[in-house]
Amino acid sequence: MTFARRSGLPGVNTENPIALTVTGRVSRAVVADLCVELERALADPGGAAPAPGAAVDCDVGGVTRPDLTLVEAVARLALVARRSGRTLRLRRVPPELRSLLDLVGLADVVALEEGPEEPERRVPDPR
Repeated sequence: MTFARRSGLPGVNTENPIALTVTGRVSRAVVADLCVELERALADPGGAAPAPGAAVDCDVGGVTRPDLTLVEAVARLALVARRSGRTLRLRRVPPELRSLLDLVGLADVVALEEGPEEPERRVPDPR
């Protein structure tokens, strides 16, 4: 897990200075640690205060074997972000995690970054 402060161009309003990167396999032992680190980052964002309702970016593209433990981590991180008046936005969401979030109803709770358009699948004409 990595927290990074975003830096941008001078004079550009940075809406979201907090980013979280989750990589590898997420075990139940690290879920609480992820929440504590996010709470710390939200308590001291550094630089200008983010706008009310700003999102916390969470890059989950590097996770391996997404499972229900990762879904629990996402739910708890979303709760931590919501308690601070922000939302959790997932980036680079693997298809397996997207399916699990849909299954448990969390896809409507967290913001999922839209990926590139999938190529149109054509069904051959049965004639």
